[in-house]
Amino acid sequence: MFTIFIDKKNYTVKKSENLLHTCLSIGINLPYFCWHPTLGSIGACRQCAVKIYSNKKDPLGRITMACMTPIQNNMIISINEKEVKNFRKNNIEYLMIHHPHDCPVCAEGGNCHLQDMTVMAKHHNRKYNFSKKTYNNQYLGHFISHEMNRCISCYRCVRYYKDYCDGKDFGVYGSGQRMYFGRLESGELDNEHSGNLIEICPTGVFTDKLHKKHYNRKWDMQYSPNICQHCSIGCNILSGERYGYIRRIENRYNYNINQYFICDLGRFGYGYSNLKNRIKNPYIIKNKKKICLSSQKACNIAATIIKSSNKIIGIGSSRASLESNYALLKLVGKKNFSNGMLDSEYKSILLFIKLLENSGLKSISLKEIEECDSILIIGEDITQTSSRMALSIRQAIKMKLTKEAIKNDIPHWHSQGIKNFSEDLKNFLFFIGSTKTKLDDVTTYSYIGSIQNQINILNLIYDFIAKKDLTSYKFNKKTQEKVFLICNSLIKSKKPLIISGSRSSNSTILKIAFNISQSLYLLNSNTKIAFLPYASNSIGVSLFGGMTLNQAVNTIINKKINTLIIMENNLYHWMTKNTIDLIFKKVKTILVLDHQKTTTLKQANLVFPSSNSFESSGTVVNYEGRAQRFFKTYSAKFLNKKNKAKESWKWIYKIYNKINKNTIHDISLDKITKLYSSFSSYFTPLEQMLPTANTKIFEQKVPRSPNRASGRTALRSHINIHEPQQPEDTDSMFSFSMEGSNRFYEYSSYIPFVWSPGWNSPQAWNKFQKEIGGDLKNGSPGILLFKEKIKKTIFFSINKKKYSTKKNFFTIVPYYTLFGTDEISQYSPEIHHKICSIYALINAEDAKEKNLESGSIIIFQCLDQTFHMSIKLSKTLSSKNIALPLGRIGFPYTLLGKTIVNFQEVII
Repeated sequence: MFTIFIDKKNYTVKKSENLLHTCLSIGINLPYFCWHPTLGSIGACRQCAVKIYSNKKDPLGRITMACMTPIQNNMIISINEKEVKNFRKNNIEYLMIHHPHDCPVCAEGGNCHLQDMTVMAKHHNRKYNFSKKTYNNQYLGHFISHEMNRCISCYRCVRYYKDYCDGKDFGVYGSGQRMYFGRLESGELDNEHSGNLIEICPTGVFTDKLHKKHYNRKWDMQYSPNICQHCSIGCNILSGERYGYIRRIENRYNYNINQYFICDLGRFGYGYSNLKNRIKNPYIIKNKKKICLSSQKACNIAATIIKSSNKIIGIGSSRASLESNYALLKLVGKKNFSNGMLDSEYKSILLFIKLLENSGLKSISLKEIEECDSILIIGEDITQTSSRMALSIRQAIKMKLTKEAIKNDIPHWHSQGIKNFSEDLKNFLFFIGSTKTKLDDVTTYSYIGSIQNQINILNLIYDFIAKKDLTSYKFNKKTQEKVFLICNSLIKSKKPLIISGSRSSNSTILKIAFNISQSLYLLNSNTKIAFLPYASNSIGVSLFGGMTLNQAVNTIINKKINTLIIMENNLYHWMTKNTIDLIFKKVKTILVLDHQKTTTLKQANLVFPSSNSFESSGTVVNYEGRAQRFFKTYSAKFLNKKNKAKESWKWIYKIYNKINKNTIHDISLDKITKLYSSFSSYFTPLEQMLPTANTKIFEQKVPRSPNRASGRTALRSHINIHEPQQPEDTDSMFSFSMEGSNRFYEYSSYIPFVWSPGWNSPQAWNKFQKEIGGDLKNGSPGILLFKEKIKKTIFFSINKKKYSTKKNFFTIVPYYTLFGTDEISQYSPEIHHKICSIYALINAEDAKEKNLESGSIIIFQCLDQTFHMSIKLSKTLSSKNIALPLGRIGFPYTLLGKTIVNFQEVII
């Protein structure tokens, strides 16, 4: 630690950071543009000027840029000296010479770092009276607007897109005063994290195009801390609402998970919440006619049906909250509860939990991934299925370069110095799977092969690490050398990481992956593992136990089931149409709770409209086993009294109370948390999860809207000129208002919106952190559920002989896409253009054998279902594999690993 003096005050600070980082961390406001906590320093904007004195007797000092100045012990600095203040004021005037006077119509107005820094530097009057430079804007896709005339050449965008994300289709062109930031030509940005340009840009060059279609100023929206529901990573987000519609998603800083960035699916995939044809009232189907019901009557009918049923099954969901799944379990009983997951995924999760609890291995966070120096990915196309993790992996690959540069006295924050140090220093990344991925550009070695060959390769890796006999393996010399490279790099690694998941196509592959992790852990206790399930709450719902979906289906087929309750689960997403149609025919009454008009819901006799994650509060458990809470953004009923949708757990408890004639009809988030906390020791820590609904700051709730919120009285004036009382949230510490304590960040990690005096843009996260780029002042939210019980060595048995014979038929393997693979994103019309057309992918040599070419139409059967589609050819896909878009409508996950029959071309 060093002591420095800033404007005659002394501070004790870290010696490893630059002066700008240090000033912001100790709470001193200093304007900047080009610097970013993650991207580091480049010294392009010259806005963070300070004056440094050589000693106490130095009367003049010298002006220097804080972001490029390392901390030195006893250094003397002035931020408020007159000359340096004028320098910053004049500099920002120079930067804005060609900036348009369009704040009133700019989508960043009120959320703009440029506005904040202009006010901070006290620039208010321009002296430039000549023509301004103008540029032609580009089309960058459906999500991002481009307004190049607002650019101040801070270089943030290109450093983020090219240097941080490794994007290939964006750059900076020109020289001198004619710099252009964009693509070579107009077109959709290809990178999965391009949406972060909206928050990275300190001006209004890149803005949210979806938000602009229904624009509202930041201070006129209502926000809440939420969790992205599209995959198992559990990224923290801020959801903003106006007039009952979600209008904007922003990144919510979490040090352990997403930090400053989220993927495009999480940012733009919210359209399913805004559909106008969503179910808003309970209804029953009688004589093929839909009859709308009141809430009370619907609950009475449901209670009567359930009480008169001899046998009932309730199917939960991996996209529903812990609260909703527990409520369903409580209603139908543990023996009649199904977790709604396929056999393969549930068994995989149980193996993973067993490994964590008994082996000493720990699941890894995204932040920790960036420190790993050797990574092996097995069977997961992470860029498409867990995209934010792929971004962390890219940073891990670059970490070797950063560490070597630091050894050569280049500071870790000096981004350009590190970039110029070397281009060849990279950590190891290996991939073993069925199809190539978008991480291939940074992969040391990728092995693409059949399931059988993957198993053989993985067995060889395991036996090599465990020092077993290798003479039985027969690979060509080149493959063997590459496998030994994988083994040696993992063994010599300081922080090795094994990544696999439910999509690895085969349970044996998963077991070997776990065995490799255990073997490495015995050699190196820093070994970590990551297991990626299908959905946002797959880990959470598995902790309730119960039947799998396969077992529930078999029970319905073989036994007489009167009533089937399906909660927030489209069964056609998991199993074939023929199978689900069969069980629906065998059940007398089908009761469905959901917020989307799924294929399953259309088969229901009785329907309850549930609320989605933006309209409800609850808890989900991510891939690490980290329980995280999300809170409703708005009250749907307040804006539309005819809207009867509510959380599934509230509907179910209403029905439960009707059946049991309970006099207590109200159930709250705190009450149900207490109930399921006693159900399992896994959930015991959640009872202490703060904040509760009774949490207040200075006797006030926390506002969901900024204190400048306007127009509240006009929201419902077209209905009634008298403003109704704002709804009360009995489930959280938040109020549906701008009224409340704005000092929430000092006492809670659940931050509803980003704002601090003088800081209106997302850069205000600086004010909520212990140090810039570090943890939040009250720690990042979330509780890890899995604790080590008994430390012992666990290896899963593998039958090697079972997979020794060559298969001469086509096996289904998956290919995934960021947009369209998960269920709820398929209901968002705004992203339909990003969902690629359906096709089958087969090996080029296999196609040649069957006289097929790219675009040929094929037909085949699998699990008694017939499939028609066009094909594309691949030179990398293993022979006798056929890749299908599993997760898309009509392609359930149960097809994974199955073989196809009657494969032939359709002649048109």
